[in-house]
Amino acid sequence: MHCEYEIVVISYNLPMFNLKRHFLLDPSVVFLNHGSFGATPKPVFREYQRWQRELENQPVEFLGRRHNDLMRSSREALAIYLGTSAENLIYAQNVTIALNIVARSLELSAGDEVLSTDHEYGALDRTWRFLSKERGFTYINQPVGLTSHEAFIESFWQGVTSKTRVIFLSHITSPTATIFPVEKIIQRARERGIITIIDGAHVAGQIPLHLDFLGADFYGGNLHKWLCAPKGAGFLYARPEVQHLLKPLVVSWGYESETPSGSTFIDHHEWWGTRDVAAFLTVPMAIRFQQEQDWAEVRSACHKLGVETWHRIHQLTGIAPLHSDPETWFGQMNVSLLPADTDIALLKRRLYDEFKVEIPLIEWNERKLIRLSVQGYNSRRDMDILLKALEALLVRDRKLI
Repeated sequence: MHCEYEIVVISYNLPMFNLKRHFLLDPSVVFLNHGSFGATPKPVFREYQRWQRELENQPVEFLGRRHNDLMRSSREALAIYLGTSAENLIYAQNVTIALNIVARSLELSAGDEVLSTDHEYGALDRTWRFLSKERGFTYINQPVGLTSHEAFIESFWQGVTSKTRVIFLSHITSPTATIFPVEKIIQRARERGIITIIDGAHVAGQIPLHLDFLGADFYGGNLHKWLCAPKGAGFLYARPEVQHLLKPLVVSWGYESETPSGSTFIDHHEWWGTRDVAAFLTVPMAIRFQQEQDWAEVRSACHKLGVETWHRIHQLTGIAPLHSDPETWFGQMNVSLLPADTDIALLKRRLYDEFKVEIPLIEWNERKLIRLSVQGYNSRRDMDILLKALEALLVRDRKLI
């Protein structure tokens, strides 16, 4: 393979964590796709099932009399973790639902612009395009520079006009795993009176987050990914000053509530009728599990192993990377470029069928990417298997390129 890029492989002296035993994952699979749906540790999953059993033991008592207090207690634990107040949070099943609440609430019309980037998650891109067709506003995916944070900020801000009403950004992007420096954009937007909406699907549990300090108007996040809570746990944050802008996505008994919580934001958006709230109530246990495992150290080790593997993949392919510095742009998840003529559907299938490697391959802006997630249950052995598989399929087996 022609080498277009020379890179030095850095070998880190990594601490070893024996966390695989805590997870329910199939041991025969090299699981390098935590970023898609997450994985829940055994003690957290047991707590989830405990809440489900408690609900079924006396459904009327649980949903009719205990629900509000249980949800409040869980939100309080989450609020401490996220650096805000429980009154600024509601639980949602995932970030797509959370941000649909926001997007569908804002009164946008012809002549207005929503500015985003060309790195956004497909479901939310579709949400904004759907609403733009219905209401007549313009949704813009601005290309951005990745040579430095300053290049990102300036290239993105070039898309701001007098018509920009909303800025919508991922904090960590899904297709390119990039940590955007959203703080400066939020600050500039506030000065211009532009509403900021942040997609934090990959943030909680992967990088530290302090929502009040960050200052976004609205911030949606998933908890089932990097926090390792059960599937169906996400949240929506809204600054107190903008909570009145939100309309219920589902109108139910919380609207015109006879037993108000003291927060219209919570009353209007937390009760969706009969549903399983066990995932929400398990979030405090997910937080506690990571604290007990010294997760700051786990995250650091995963990042180092991921960066080392990023270097190794680019050494193998000889292709110049998309990002100038993995230390700056990546957390526990990163992307590497593959040869332009790679059949990524075939490569993905053969990685799994022949090597039992579960990892996403993505086509983004006419580029072929492999996205690596490194979680506490992964090891250098997993990375070695990935590299051997890529060498076998990309270098020795020319059918894929």
